[in-house]
Amino acid sequence: MGIAENIRDIRERMDRAAREAGRDPAEIRLVGASKMNGADACREAIAAGIDALGENRVQEMTAKLAEGAYEGAPLHFIGHLQRNKVRQVVGKVSLIQSVGSLALLEEIHRQAEKLDMVQDVLLEVNIGGEESKSGFSPAEIYGAGEKARTFSHVRVRGLMTIPPIEREPHGNLPYFRKVSQLYVDISRNLYDNDFVYLSMGMSDDFEDAITAGATMVRVGSAIFGHRQYHE
Repeated sequence: MGIAENIRDIRERMDRAAREAGRDPAEIRLVGASKMNGADACREAIAAGIDALGENRVQEMTAKLAEGAYEGAPLHFIGHLQRNKVRQVVGKVSLIQSVGSLALLEEIHRQAEKLDMVQDVLLEVNIGGEESKSGFSPAEIYGAGEKARTFSHVRVRGLMTIPPIEREPHGNLPYFRKVSQLYVDISRNLYDNDFVYLSMGMSDDFEDAITAGATMVRVGSAIFGHRQYHE
């Protein structure tokens, strides 16, 4: 199937998962993780009604911006962001999903202040405690939310997580439920129930993420096909 057909199939699966969970499918946004897919693929996804596109790599994002690849849809940064590349991202994307340290948060604030703007972000939760992944631990995330409120040029819109690789079917559901509870608690107690995005779930587990409360899923290979890596 092509990109448009894949998006239609995923929408149907998202709707079904939402209804089975007693939720409104309209409250869940589909982000196309377009890493290693060219501008034409991005345009095809936008034409098919994708809610947003998400990029993992700054260099690739910058190149595709120059090609006008994202015109017609919001652009999110969803990968690990190094502090020395923050200036290339702030003001270029509507949402930075992967803010996993106070140092990164501070740098985003500095760059946004220079541009006299407010950058929307999500705080990343390292729910599996994996050393190979960035993100705040569940014990740290509340304090990170408190600190973020002191930055006038950053607006936290919710949480994001990437759980460990599933070892069995529905293996990530407990992780998703834990992050969902953190989302509810922090939104209620720190942000006056102002959170909008709980970003969790990818190609292999987005239905479980929706069951647990995700309002945004990031789907790559199920839309664009498996990536071909060339180094």
